[in-house]
Amino acid sequence: MDVRGAVVVVTGASSGIGAATARKLHEAGASLVLHGRDPGRLAALAEETGGLALPADFADADAVRAAGEEIIARFPQVHALVNNAGIGWAGPFGEMTAEQVRRLIAVNLTAPIELTRTLLPAMRSGGRIVFVTSIAGRTGVAGETVYSAVKAGVDGFAESLRFELAGAGVQVGVVVPGVVDTEFFVRRGRPYDRRSPRLIPPERVADAVLRMVRDGRAEAYVPRWLRLPVAVRGIAPGLYRALAGRFGGSA
Repeated sequence: MDVRGAVVVVTGASSGIGAATARKLHEAGASLVLHGRDPGRLAALAEETGGLALPADFADADAVRAAGEEIIARFPQVHALVNNAGIGWAGPFGEMTAEQVRRLIAVNLTAPIELTRTLLPAMRSGGRIVFVTSIAGRTGVAGETVYSAVKAGVDGFAESLRFELAGAGVQVGVVVPGVVDTEFFVRRGRPYDRRSPRLIPPERVADAVLRMVRDGRAEAYVPRWLRLPVAVRGIAPGLYRALAGRFGGSA
């Protein structure tokens, strides 16, 4: 895809990976539609990039539908959708409230599914749908049980949608980041204090998203070595669980 002039929707663009992705796409010449929860930050980013700001809380299903409908009304054709918006929660599963569980599922799983469903009719030949997931959805993480589950759900949805749209001209890709140096860890209720793996800058993930929009690849790990624990888990699950138990499976 030639990104220049392409209409690209980026969710979760108020900060972190989403903001970095928006800037990379802007530098590449894309016409941006920016979603986020922070109206002030979103407005500043929209002014910086010339994009359209759509502030909304995607924990509200009606807000997701309204955002999708507004995008369709303004842009008859959408060339790419980057489903990046997400929230976290860290701690023992038994300490989660029902509302925290509901909100995590709504923002991380239901919202990208619903927005994709709404925008798909506006995505024609050569379109791209990119999901920013997490290594937690591939390997499981103690203390992030629901987050891991919903990210695994996004993986399953993306893979199934890729098969369904084969031959339809819309390509589906998944970017799988590790631990990224953003405000995510503060907002989830537990800062990241491990020495390893090291935090990576959000711009590295944004570069992977831009490449995926351009070339339509199905999958990218950031950093690439994250393929290794996923491969071990698939080939030798017993060994993987033993190693995870020994060296820690929490983030």
